[in-house]
Amino acid sequence: MQNFSESNLTVMGVETSCDETAVALYRHGEGIIAEAVYTQLDHARYGGVVPELASRDHVRKLGPMIRQVLAEAELEQQGPDLVAWTRGPGLAGALLVGGSVAVAYAAARGIPTVGVHHMEGHLLSPLLSEAPPAFPFVALLVSGGHTLLVEVAEPGRYRLLGETLDDAAGEAFDKTARLLGLSYPGGPEVARLAEQGDPARFEFPRPMTDRPGLDFSFSGLKTHTRLLIERQPDDPQTRADIAAGFEYAVVETLAIKCRRALKATRLERLVIAGGVSANRRLREGLDSALPGRVYYPAPALCTDNGAMIALAGWFRRTAATRAGLIDVHPRWPLDELPPLEVD
Repeated sequence: MQNFSESNLTVMGVETSCDETAVALYRHGEGIIAEAVYTQLDHARYGGVVPELASRDHVRKLGPMIRQVLAEAELEQQGPDLVAWTRGPGLAGALLVGGSVAVAYAAARGIPTVGVHHMEGHLLSPLLSEAPPAFPFVALLVSGGHTLLVEVAEPGRYRLLGETLDDAAGEAFDKTARLLGLSYPGGPEVARLAEQGDPARFEFPRPMTDRPGLDFSFSGLKTHTRLLIERQPDDPQTRADIAAGFEYAVVETLAIKCRRALKATRLERLVIAGGVSANRRLREGLDSALPGRVYYPAPALCTDNGAMIALAGWFRRTAATRAGLIDVHPRWPLDELPPLEVD
């Protein structure tokens, strides 16, 4: 098998965990050399992701996107040295599509593959920035399906500090968007409406901030928002004020927990990753609460993307194997991830 310690190793990352189809090429020492992302918008009519439709879109898009990034990097003939694909967590059907295409492509090329953890990709994505944070740090992973606080000693060494007990922050944004009559995906829509609102007009709870611990809960905040909407007149300003109050409550809740996590671990740096990390008010709130201590991936790397999967594959390269069975993990706790092997 190839010597994976070579510095010029080129990794293709294939991401299909949910409703983004993404492919990227990463080369150690150079960074991202080509990438493509397709966001599935047809789910908006249903108010959320339809797993079967997501899988079909991945089938339709993956082949052309692989050809696109290879052409962009002028690697049509040579190809990558390793293919990394998202093994979990995510939608089972969507993961199987990505895994099948990645393993079939690798088998045809005679190169190894490695299935990686979607959240590890998010954890490592800030390393793709021009000014990456130094280890160790606390990471807040906040997306449509996950809200986690993780102590990151170094790549592959993670300690779960806290997680959501029910709805993730992104999920709460999506559900609140539906309550306000906004389209999917809800996070950007709520944020846009909140720009026109007064966050102080209505009172919102800061869930689980009145007790010790680093776990999250957003279902009560969603219920509070629903009851508030039902009791208020349905006019544009009221809807904007509710959106602003809800967004500010989420931001302040996350900021309180992040401060606690840094204090508990005695670490200085906080890294924010995941789709919700692109939220402007969240960035402003955390920068205000923790000036000079917060690091973010580039906006394009906040949402699901192939580059973070390729990077995670580079770190997991010693676990790569020749094409075999496609074993996906729709539910895969981060603390079950094996430590990195040293090559």
